[in-house]
Amino acid sequence: MFDLDRFIAECRAALAADPSQRLVREAVARAVSEPSAVLKGLGEPKRAEIQTLHRASDLTILNVIWGPMMTVMPHDHRMWAVIGIYSGREDNIFWRRLPDGSGRVEAAGARSLSVGDVEPLGQNIIHSVTNPIPRLTGAIHVYGGDFFAAERSEWDSETSTEGRYDAERMLRRFEEANAGIWGDR
Repeated sequence: MFDLDRFIAECRAALAADPSQRLVREAVARAVSEPSAVLKGLGEPKRAEIQTLHRASDLTILNVIWGPMMTVMPHDHRMWAVIGIYSGREDNIFWRRLPDGSGRVEAAGARSLSVGDVEPLGQNIIHSVTNPIPRLTGAIHVYGGDFFAAERSEWDSETSTEGRYDAERMLRRFEEANAGIWGDR
């Protein structure tokens, strides 16, 4: 069975051995290789939400549960991340800044993650996320820093212009998903 305390200890040891996400990625991959064990350990997702499993200045571990058909606008983390899917599907569009200095972004690639998939994200990655299926998706997200304390950016979905990341807006997106309001706002 997935043991949260053991998983946190494994991620902390991996980070101590290598400050890059390489060894943390291996820990996440081992965890999501047994998705039924993660479901038993964390519980069956019941609603869209972000659950903080561990928070420290050098490592944050979240259980992110995406609502059906939920989309969040392009954003950055300004730290490396590792995403592992244990239920459902998460589609990521990767973005790059336009070279004109406008702060706007353009799509630069995509990756669809399904159960058992793990994706490392570098500290400069900008991505948007969609749960393209009509049920909840569960994912373990591990960040190489304090996810909640970092100054970050997000980009408007229509204009692709950069603005300051709005954590309250993000939390509202999860509540809107629970209310059946789909899409990106």
